[in-house]
Amino acid sequence: MIFNLKDIIRTVSDYPIPGIQFRDITSITDNADAFSSTITQLSVATAKFDANTIIGIESRGFVFGAPVAAKFHLPHILARKPSKLPNETFSKPFKLEYGETEIHIQKISPIQGNVVIIDDLIATGGTAIATADLVHENWGIPKENILILAVIDLPDLKGSTIIKDQGYNVETLIEFDGE
Repeated sequence: MIFNLKDIIRTVSDYPIPGIQFRDITSITDNADAFSSTITQLSVATAKFDANTIIGIESRGFVFGAPVAAKFHLPHILARKPSKLPNETFSKPFKLEYGETEIHIQKISPIQGNVVIIDDLIATGGTAIATADLVHENWGIPKENILILAVIDLPDLKGSTIIKDQGYNVETLIEFDGE
């Protein structure tokens, strides 16, 4: 059964700061049927892209990336914040709405072929672009062979548009305009 995820996802007003409409994906993971439907929908997009590698972005991208990778028996690579991975990493700094950070992937990660980068949500696109740039720059994967796949898009923040303008593929399951 395919769920209308927009009806499932809870919106929490003024979290984590006043004025933010937080899209709570735990309302998907709390519901086994909705979670299974979400993984199925992400898997369909992954299969169409003919993926060879899945990358989950910390931390909610792990929730969705791992089951998709397992379904296709593909490696699930972790893209993490600083000081979270035990081996030598490649890193890429990027801006957040409230500062700067960086994303890391271990240099020993077996990244090849068509790469699907999975996260729960695309807002400004900074984390997704930094992860895609890491893969493109350090593993030599052409931009057209990278798909950024997310459950939720917030088109008012223009992240998906920015991702496309950078030359990457992007796909999301649902959109929340300034609702």
